[in-house]
Amino acid sequence: MENQYQRTVTFENYEWTDICKPDKTELEKIAALYQLDYFQIRDSVQPGHLPKIEKQDNYTFIVLRAFTADLTMGATTVPELSNKIAFFFNNKKLITIHATPFDFLELGNKKFKHAEELLLHIIYKMVDTYQEPFDELDKKIGDFEKTIFLKDYSKVSVENLYFLKAQARITKKLLQFFQNVINQMEVKPQQKTALQNIKDHLLSMILNYDEVLEDANNLLNSYHSVNAQKNNDVMKLLTIFSAFFLPLTFIAGIYGMNFENMPELEWHWGYFLTLALMLLVSVIIFIWFKRKKII
Repeated sequence: MENQYQRTVTFENYEWTDICKPDKTELEKIAALYQLDYFQIRDSVQPGHLPKIEKQDNYTFIVLRAFTADLTMGATTVPELSNKIAFFFNNKKLITIHATPFDFLELGNKKFKHAEELLLHIIYKMVDTYQEPFDELDKKIGDFEKTIFLKDYSKVSVENLYFLKAQARITKKLLQFFQNVINQMEVKPQQKTALQNIKDHLLSMILNYDEVLEDANNLLNSYHSVNAQKNNDVMKLLTIFSAFFLPLTFIAGIYGMNFENMPELEWHWGYFLTLALMLLVSVIIFIWFKRKKII
């Protein structure tokens, strides 16, 4: 299986086991070796689970999701936008299970004294994965605004606006589930500052995505408003043309009937008088529109 691996890193006070893409047999071995609930182990590799926390007698089980999607691909669901990491941990052991490799799991030469310290470091890095997509969505919002208000609104794709709004909405909900799990976590006093830092970071990201979502809604409403205004301008123009040409068409229609008993047809200046009448009607309509500030 591509990118499949299992590694164990031994620190001074605990051990970290990191497993990527385990198969069923490996899951059974892990459950038996570390006395873990098999159903929780199975949940750790299934794609659809939302963030959650479950506390057992000898360990705590947490599922969290990191943002991994390419926004240009039109992803709009939780499994498309993110991938999860399952954590099993206590004072002596930290186990991470995931189906996708993550660069931030490469610690390099960093050392962490306690399992909770490493756990909180990884969680903070997971929250960090939401920063880049926020920056991208925020930039797209600005580009859409410039196009709608300063350029040609017809060049804006409603489909792209929909994907932008959906991505912001789903990501915000995902972060709220993430926040709910973090709020239920309990750590030792020396790790409370790190946990509070994660909570602050999460709150900031949620507020950012809330702003993007609000901007996306406003942008969509603005697009429809501008589109409706353009349509109204077209209808107004057609109405003005109709107001000018309807009475002229009426006059032309009367004198186009060619009845024998129409004295005006025999007038020497009849044609010119009819044109003068049409011009007079047009001028009157124009003056009336001007006074009413229609044109």
